[in-house]
Amino acid sequence: MGSEGKVAIVTGAGTGIGRAAALALLKDGWRVVLAGRRREPLEEVTEASGAPGRALAVPTDVADPQAVRALFDEVVRTHGRVDLLFNNAGVNAPGVPLDELTVEQWKNVVDINLNGMFYCIQNAFRVMKAQSPKGGRIINNGSISAHTPRPNSIAYTATKHAVMGLTKTASLDGRRHDIAVGQIDVGNAGTEMAMKMAKGVPQANGEIAVEPLMSVDIVGQSVLYMANLPLEANVMFHTVMATTMPFAGRG
Repeated sequence: MGSEGKVAIVTGAGTGIGRAAALALLKDGWRVVLAGRRREPLEEVTEASGAPGRALAVPTDVADPQAVRALFDEVVRTHGRVDLLFNNAGVNAPGVPLDELTVEQWKNVVDINLNGMFYCIQNAFRVMKAQSPKGGRIINNGSISAHTPRPNSIAYTATKHAVMGLTKTASLDGRRHDIAVGQIDVGNAGTEMAMKMAKGVPQANGEIAVEPLMSVDIVGQSVLYMANLPLEANVMFHTVMATTMPFAGRG
């Protein structure tokens, strides 16, 4: 079937990349379930979409496995199936030397970026294996940091490297169930989290430098492209970045 009527779950959908992806999917005709910790930003996306009848806000803390289970159960009750999970929710920690990072700050990043992503993958598998027709697609939000770190980013970088392991393993395990699993690695999209780049951020050589940004809407279109592929094809890793940002040869 085409995108009309297909059902997507987008986590972290209230802001940034999640918002851009949700709006792109809604514009293309998808039914989109918007998940995030705060209802207000989710409702704002619903209103901005121009398609409120195809958008459903379900406040969810992905770090809570029971909440993630409830999210997927609600989607199945409402729409009958899940065709796409954009596994996007994520947070960063303060950019401090690693010996100054608190245990609580470390655990918060791990709970959301790694554990939360696993809970969502696990529930997507549960639903996609059982539905008819079976199968679906999962797109994990990795990051340029899944490949190359920034200074003072050990929690974020470690979890994003782990996301690559989740993607590869879930892709392997999903083959027999018609579940395609891929990853989008984004560099310097114009989100609230990344706006500090425009003011200058630490480089590997110790300097502070301004870095270029790209429109977050470009990322939304990239997610849409991956989402609309037939299940016989998969983009396992897709890197989209501001062309002149430091990545290859970073620092």
